[in-house]
Amino acid sequence: MLIFTYLIIACIVVVGAGFATYKYMLKPVNSANKQIKLVTIPEGSSVDNIAAIFKKKNLIKNTSIFKLYVKLHNKASLKSGNYHFSENQGVATIVNHLQVGGKYQVAVKDLMIPEGSQINEIAAIIAKEFKLDQAAVLKQLNDKSFIQGLQKKFPQLITNDIFKPGIRYPLEGYLYPSTYMYGDFTPSLEEIITPMLNETVKILDQYKAEMSNKKLTPHQTLTMASLIEEEATGTTDRKLISSVFYNRLKIGMPLQTDPTVLYALGKHKERVLYKDLEVKSPYNTYYVKGLPVGPIASAGVDSIVAALEPAKSDYLYFLADKTGKVIFTKSLAEHNTEKEKHIK
Repeated sequence: MLIFTYLIIACIVVVGAGFATYKYMLKPVNSANKQIKLVTIPEGSSVDNIAAIFKKKNLIKNTSIFKLYVKLHNKASLKSGNYHFSENQGVATIVNHLQVGGKYQVAVKDLMIPEGSQINEIAAIIAKEFKLDQAAVLKQLNDKSFIQGLQKKFPQLITNDIFKPGIRYPLEGYLYPSTYMYGDFTPSLEEIITPMLNETVKILDQYKAEMSNKKLTPHQTLTMASLIEEEATGTTDRKLISSVFYNRLKIGMPLQTDPTVLYALGKHKERVLYKDLEVKSPYNTYYVKGLPVGPIASAGVDSIVAALEPAKSDYLYFLADKTGKVIFTKSLAEHNTEKEKHIK
């Protein structure tokens, strides 16, 4: 009889603990965080898919508890669409909004950052889309205290390399070029660029081993990738361009890439003149040996991969003909011959 009593008590304790855990898992992830996150539920998503989306966004504590709650409160199916949620909302609120849909669904804004965009161009895109002052956006993107706040969120990515002497725009090359969606609220500049920085972190994390093998920091990786991005055309083999740069670095030859001259000059020109090559700037790879002081544009994943996985070649020179085809050569004599053929 005593054993039976103990078993009853043990069952009550276990059930009570399980229920307490269940109730805890339904609570908000962070009651103090009211920052809005845009959540997109694709059409045809299963409850498993939806639970995974919310866990990835850090909006629920446990996917299994989320799915159990949905099963126990099966008032209506969960509707696809775009929603606003924050970490201070519990599972009950999230599921209710998804079941109701309609009034809780939001319109979205698409922000497209093209590959090869420079920070002043990104500032212009942001200003136009969100009806902000372009100069004010660019000023904040260069504000040291603003950037130091971002460093706390992205300590592995945004290091003090971005404050090296001669750096023009600290975040140049760090805002990943892609299409981003924002809900119909007015986000702060930090909320606008955080997804871009998250995407850069996500991509570089995939290539940690390659960065380590080449002894490259995130800053150096993004810098090399930006040179490849600015030299590449739609039909170009980025990995061969990368091989040219690495071959030059290996023998102590300046990288001598014209886009760094234009960046140093701070203006676009159809043709780089010999006098332009003499501009004294830590970005000008005719003036400095090795990599420039920082990135000159935002590189896409193909250029980042090329920076970390160059082709094996003996090429030291390349040029593009008027069709965009890139011609690679091994010696200055060969390069000059091709130059005579294709460039007036």
